[in-house]
Amino acid sequence: MGIFDDAVPGGSISKPIMIALGALLVGKLLGGGKTQEDPAAQQANPQAGDSGLPGGLGDLAGGLGGLGGLAGGLGGLLGKLAEAGQGDTVDSWVKPGQNKPIAPGNLESALGSQTISDLARQAGISEQELLKQLSTVLPGVVDKLTPQGQLPSRDQIAALFRS
Repeated sequence: MGIFDDAVPGGSISKPIMIALGALLVGKLLGGGKTQEDPAAQQANPQAGDSGLPGGLGDLAGGLGGLGGLAGGLGGLLGKLAEAGQGDTVDSWVKPGQNKPIAPGNLESALGSQTISDLARQAGISEQELLKQLSTVLPGVVDKLTPQGQLPSRDQIAALFRS
């Protein structure tokens, strides 16, 4: 998958991590389950703009409500991280400039152990390895997906994972 190769230290992302990234960023676990987006996630939330999330993420995460960590795609992922106190870090990934690192433990507490467990099982690697690799690749991947500080649509992201 060439598009993300220069997004990470070392130059390439392993297949298990691509599977996990696809699940996180497209908003569903790949390779099974329903392929239709949850209609509740698509509905506008009138209070979304007031969520205080950085860089307009409130609008994207606003429709997330009580859905699980895999339901909101990139906006939902960044919203969960921001809610877990990682707003400055997430902001650094979306906006131009240096990307702040995220510790594997912070990623786990933001996403929740059930999400991490599901992702690790889907990717076929241990939870510890998943967290270690995701914490390494996520800042660069999000940075790459948001070149002008704008989040791409779920369809645009899904197309990258199909290529």
